[in-house]
Amino acid sequence: MAERVVITGMGAVSPLGLTVERTWDRLVNGVSGVGPITLFDPSDYPVQIACEVKDFVPEEHMPARDARRRDRFEQFASVASTEALAQAGLEGYPGDPRRIGVIVSSAIGGIHTIQESTYQLRDEGPRRLSPFAIPMMMANGAAGLIAIDHEFQGPCFSVSSACASGADGIGVAWCLLRAGAIDAAVSGASEATITQIGIGAFDRLGAMSRRTLQDLRLSPSAGAPKPFDKERDGLVMGEGAAILILETESHARQRGAEILAELAGYAATADAFHITAPSEDGAGSAQAMSQALRAAGIPLDQIDYINAHGTATPLNDLSETRAIKTSLGQIAYNIPVSSTKSMTGHMMGATGALEAIFCVQAIHHGVIPPTINYHTPDPECDLDYVPNQARQKRVRVAMSNAFGFGGHNAVLVLREYN
Repeated sequence: MAERVVITGMGAVSPLGLTVERTWDRLVNGVSGVGPITLFDPSDYPVQIACEVKDFVPEEHMPARDARRRDRFEQFASVASTEALAQAGLEGYPGDPRRIGVIVSSAIGGIHTIQESTYQLRDEGPRRLSPFAIPMMMANGAAGLIAIDHEFQGPCFSVSSACASGADGIGVAWCLLRAGAIDAAVSGASEATITQIGIGAFDRLGAMSRRTLQDLRLSPSAGAPKPFDKERDGLVMGEGAAILILETESHARQRGAEILAELAGYAATADAFHITAPSEDGAGSAQAMSQALRAAGIPLDQIDYINAHGTATPLNDLSETRAIKTSLGQIAYNIPVSSTKSMTGHMMGATGALEAIFCVQAIHHGVIPPTINYHTPDPECDLDYVPNQARQKRVRVAMSNAFGFGGHNAVLVLREYN
């Protein structure tokens, strides 16, 4: 029988804070991470807002030399992994480094470096390009640097499945641990896509909210993003990193680690429908939910909370609502569902990893975070979306959904450890 997989450490850099504790505190208090775009001048762009990571000075977390040689997404991943390893007590543990893997994903990689290097090539020629440009661009750069920083010699790579990347990377680590290939894994994802090309290209897809800060100030009901709300008009881009330390139960217990929760199940499917749009009936997402619950051996009526993908795009929220009802039947109406992207924004490939952390926190604290900016119910999105206020509730089992362009569906099931 495959071993149970447990979570012993977590780290986060998010639009709500530079640690898990700070992020969670602001999340359950309904604080929005939305603000003006400051990472570039957006005055010529239809999109003016984003969920940036605030007050992040990389030199406060790593040597200045390292900071210069790392893209922003790699800097985020480094800080989040350090926090997670410290909580787990795995840093410096005298185990076999070949049995510790690093599966840290990114949908895009170093898009800031790609963009700036392109400008530099155009304006100054190829000899002015940085010799560190390639390792700063690579989607696997964060994983490689974490392995180097901490001397972990097990499997080390990045999973790229668009906005499902973080959840899929955690799921792949779960598979490796259950197969006995490794004893522990640093797993999660990092993203830093708030750039001219990132904002401009997503807006051209019609996927982004064009509400302005003035709109948000004029009316409390005009907040953005607005997952599952009838007036939803698109996602707000976020950035950041989230890292979990996963271990086999025997390895964690052997070294006396505190176990935060169990990662009980994982499943992934493909819609095979459209490169950017979800299938309207949510069939692929529903299948992933059902398979993840079967993998965990958990009956439908034991789910206490669903952290939705909930992007606030018209197509996603309706498709996901249908998928939840298809997978769970009438039970779906009794399960609290929230979109924490209403506060963190959509952190692209990193979001699924951060939302897995939120599920662990919900289990640990008995609090379900809200969906903020929810004011006008959509008759077709008719589940319990925990509107605007966090809810006290014991959570034994939580499900985290992550869906991505390309039709990728990844679902994680987390359970109270006992």
